[in-house]
Amino acid sequence: MPEIDLGFPRSWVEFANPDDATERFRCDLTWLTSRWTCIFGAGCPGIYEGSPEAGCCTLGAHFADDDDVERVRGFVEQLTPQQWERHAEGTAHGWTETDDDGDAKTRAVDGACIFHNSREFDGGYGCALHGLALAEGLEPHTVKPDVCWQLPMRRQFREVDPGDGQTYTEVEIGEYVRSGWGPGGHDLDWYCSSNTEAHVALEPVWVAHRAELTALMGPAGYAELDRHCSAFEAAGTPVPHPASAPR
Repeated sequence: MPEIDLGFPRSWVEFANPDDATERFRCDLTWLTSRWTCIFGAGCPGIYEGSPEAGCCTLGAHFADDDDVERVRGFVEQLTPQQWERHAEGTAHGWTETDDDGDAKTRAVDGACIFHNSREFDGGYGCALHGLALAEGLEPHTVKPDVCWQLPMRRQFREVDPGDGQTYTEVEIGEYVRSGWGPGGHDLDWYCSSNTEAHVALEPVWVAHRAELTALMGPAGYAELDRHCSAFEAAGTPVPHPASAPR
């Protein structure tokens, strides 16, 4: 199926953050009620034709901040050679590097993130950190770099002055569309959120990704989002995501 043009109308809802009077959430109901799901290992062709088996794990993951690095470091130290295919490489030469701008990220080795296990690896295909989380009974978002578990959801912050000088912080929860990557987004050979192949989940995004959204919004914020998404779906999802539309 062709990629959906993401310049379509969306339905948004805004509400105060129950835990912080200085913040308001702005949430994309069209995206959050879509049936997108990660199809890594189940038909995902990868963002680059030259690395189809790596999915979107080709360039390495940029860290949000030092806390992100240190949290992940604690779990990397728990990985064994039986769980991580490049354990020897990562141990001997490190598992982080800096990009051209000096920002920290996981190393890319042979066209994939250093934590990517190949299909031939006996310890399991895919992200070694994700596998560790499942083996330990942990939520994957508590183990992996922030960018890995947030995508293709996107949280953005914006300071808003409604006109009276009493500013507040707008926290937008939406879809990380291809254009969100800037000019480099045009270089991707495939992008999941805008393709019907990835809109095959039995549950909508806001339900299937409750843990991640709660981490982004807090329990009270998620509870309010749940109320709005449920009402939107009960109304027949009046502004649906085209990639999730019946076909």
